[in-house]
Amino acid sequence: MPQGLFIVIEGIDGTGKSTQVKRLGEWFTAQGREVVLSREPTNQPWGMKLRESAATGRLSPQDELDYFLKDRRQHVEELILPSLAAGKVVILDRYYFSTMAYQGIRGFDPAEIRRKNEEFAPPPDRLIILDLDVDSALERIGARGDTANEFEQRDHLARCREIFLSLQDESFTRVIPSAGSLDDVTQRIVAIF
Repeated sequence: MPQGLFIVIEGIDGTGKSTQVKRLGEWFTAQGREVVLSREPTNQPWGMKLRESAATGRLSPQDELDYFLKDRRQHVEELILPSLAAGKVVILDRYYFSTMAYQGIRGFDPAEIRRKNEEFAPPPDRLIILDLDVDSALERIGARGDTANEFEQRDHLARCREIFLSLQDESFTRVIPSAGSLDDVTQRIVAIF
């Protein structure tokens, strides 16, 4: 049985994470691998509460962080670890690195958020950070017909981008520029593997 492979795609809103998760999954499927695609927050109860709060008004910073931890713990136990144990390629659209960034700008220490998560959540084999300047990201958010929400304001995105880029020196991290065509970005990503 092939060894499981755990890949996380991160970056600020508008960098193309969801599109590239799908494309990378298709590429691995074409290589004969069994692939599991997922995202955080999940569609489980804690994740749905988080998604609802994005539209109805944010939770308190502490409640939001607690919900992310509960949602992630369930995700790890019920999907990520069993899929990896079965030799599958697991590709996530966001993971605890997003919590470090987005809750980090709400006043929490990103290093402490990481420590709490890594008590139960395995680090990925490969962290891909899609990087795009904030102005281009905001243009993409507008082009897809969305109105920027609280998470997608210029100053928030700039600070989140800094937190993501602070991870670039880790051995399992690759920063991929996400400007250019979808095919160009996909080629940059699959070249890693």
